[in-house]
Parts: sequence; C-alpha cells; structure tokens
Amino acid sequence: MVERLKADGVLTDVRLREALLSVPREVLLPHAYVRISDPGIEPIEWRLLDGAHPDDQAEWLDLIHSGESVLLQRDGEQLDGLVRGPVTGGNMTSMSTYGQATVEALQTLQLAPGQRYLELGPGPGVSLALAAAVTGPRLAAGVERDGPMAAFAQRNLDRIGLGATVVEGDALDGHPAGGAFDRIHSGIGVPCVPPAWVEQLAPGGRLLTTLATRTPSWPGQFLATRTGAGEIEAVLRGRPRGYRPMFGYRWLNAVTMRPRIKAEPGVPRPTRLTPPPDDAYGFWLAAAYLAPGLVRDFQAETMTIAAPDEDSWAVAGPGEDTVRVHGPRDVWAELEDVHARWVLAGRPDSYRVTVPEGGGPQHVASGTGRRALTWVLPPLAPVPHQPAVPCPTEHHTEKIL
Repeated sequence: MVERLKADGVLTDVRLREALLSVPREVLLPHAYVRISDPGIEPIEWRLLDGAHPDDQAEWLDLIHSGESVLLQRDGEQLDGLVRGPVTGGNMTSMSTYGQATVEALQTLQLAPGQRYLELGPGPGVSLALAAAVTGPRLAAGVERDGPMAAFAQRNLDRIGLGATVVEGDALDGHPAGGAFDRIHSGIGVPCVPPAWVEQLAPGGRLLTTLATRTPSWPGQFLATRTGAGEIEAVLRGRPRGYRPMFGYRWLNAVTMRPRIKAEPGVPRPTRLTPPPDDAYGFWLAAAYLAPGLVRDFQAETMTIAAPDEDSWAVAGPGEDTVRVHGPRDVWAELEDVHARWVLAGRPDSYRVTVPEGGGPQHVASGTGRRALTWVLPPLAPVPHQPAVPCPTEHHTEKIL
C-alpha cells in the first residue's frame, strides 16, 4: 500500500511514509464489514470479517492494507463481542479513511514534530495514529461523538503506545478542554466551519475539512490558516472526494431513479454546453451551491444529473450538442447558466472564504467585481441524537471515516 502510494506520486512526505510503515493497522482495524448485496438493494447484506479468525484472516489482511475504506460499525453499535459472519440491514456509521485521502489530508496540513494536533471525528483513529507518529507523544488528540467508537479507538491506540488520546464529545464544539492547536483536521463534512474550530486554531495553524452540501457528487475542501497577526485566511477548492457529512445531513441519491431514467431519458434538445470534464472541479463545486439539489449518477453510461426532489433529470447525448431533459426542473439549463457565469469569472478553481471570528455568515467569492461567483455557506443545523447516515454509494464520495 505504501509503495503504491509513493509510486503514484501521492505520498511524498518522508515522515508520513515512516508513520504509515510503523503504525500497525491490524491493531486499529481488528474487524471489517464487507458488503455482499448490490447498491440499491434493501435491506443491505453484510459479512463481518474477524481478523483473529483463521478463516477470515487472509481476506481481512488484504482489505485493511489495500488502502480502501474499511467498514467498522453499523448503526452506532457496541464494538465489543461482534460475531463474525453474515449480517442483514443497518447502515455504516463509522469507517476508516480511504488511504489516499488520508495521505493527501495529512500532507496538506504539513505535519511536523512538536505540533499540537486535533482530529475531529477520528473514527477508529487511523489518521490520528499517523499524526501522533509524526508530531510526537501526547500532542495528538481526537474528539469522537460516538461513545462506543471513542472507547474502541482509545483502547486500540493505547495498545500502539503513541500517546494519542480520544475523548467523547461533540466535534462541532472542538476539544472540550479548549486550548489552541497547530493543526486541526475534521473527518466529518460540515456545511460551514463551526466557530469553535476557528477559535482553537493557534497562530500559524492550519485547519482542513470538507464543506458538505446535499450532494455527495461535488465536495469542497476547505483549508484555513491563521496568520501570525491572528487573521484567518481560508480557501475552498473542489475535489474528487470528500468526507461524509455530519449527522443529520441527508445526501441526495440518484440510484433509485436509475431504472426510470434508463427507460425514459427525456426529451432531446440542442445545447451549447459540451459536458464539462470530471476534473473541472471549480465548476462542479460552484454548481453544488449555485444549482443546489442536484446529484450525479456516476455509474450511468453518459453524464446523468438528477434533481430527486423535483423528479427531474438531464442526460447528456447522444453526441456533444444534444441533451435529454425530463421533469419540471430544467437541470441542464441551470448547469448551462452556472457554466457561463463560471467562464466569465475566469474559470476559477479555488474560492476565498470569509470566516468571521465568533461566528456569523461565511461568504465565498471567486474574486472581486461584478463577474465574480459568490454565495453564502448554509448555517450549521441541529445534530440529531441518533445517527442516520447511509453508506455512500456514489463514485465521488469519500470512502471513509
């Protein structure tokens, strides 16, 4: 796994490479769920692999060292005494982070020895352990909302002996003991940045998270730094993947619409907009906010984007100058409009975010002037007491935390 990440040009930090090689993943990920039913089939069929069982061990070892996400917990269950074998129903509420995403995030944070590190939503603690291996003992801490997962992670981290700690608490409130941290990493997507995170960012510090919308298709990576003068400078960039949203966020899903779209793709009409490439991240990020309520089906043969709440969709093709549309909402016309505005704004691939100290609306802008793309991030919503987060199935979701 490590050599593949290095060969692909993903892993460049020498300290992080040493941490990846030294942290025993089999201690942090002693079991794993494997989905055995197809997407869209309910209830979901799972199989639990027990790393200590000889019949599961080979498959479990391959999985936890593959770099893929490892599914660990259904519906907030207790993690002691799980029974291996087939399991029916439930949704995953905790996973390990997709390996490439972990490496990219920790390298973006520019970890170094002696830094105080805070992980918000650490799950089983893989990225927290890696950070602790770089920063040094008793400098890395995590805040985990799920009590069973917090205890599970702390027990396994203690076995490794890196001096990392996990406390149970609401990650949106930052670390309950307060303090200032040089590096803050959130493993949960949020609609805007909680004030406590900004307050706990030390001078010269860096804060990294995913900004979540209702679509898993076009996530944004938010990076903030606190200057030596104490000011916050923040940038938002589109990315191919992101973290799952906080509890209470319900992602839109096009999977259930797939049979109807295939049977009736819509009425053809001409278009001047050739389907934008997948890596036009600046455009797709803007579309997530300026044409809200859309979700892409990445498993479709041609570009298919749906508005589930309005029973509408657009299917690109055949050819580059036609599109088929269905429903009361003209999805493709909205994308044409956003694309035209994005081009006039200079095809931005990153956006500045204004984050007021102490709270208040957070404004996003591609630049200055009347042609700039601008929007306001939605506020934080109350978090429900019980998690209800579906297992991600869309191609561009993060396979995580």
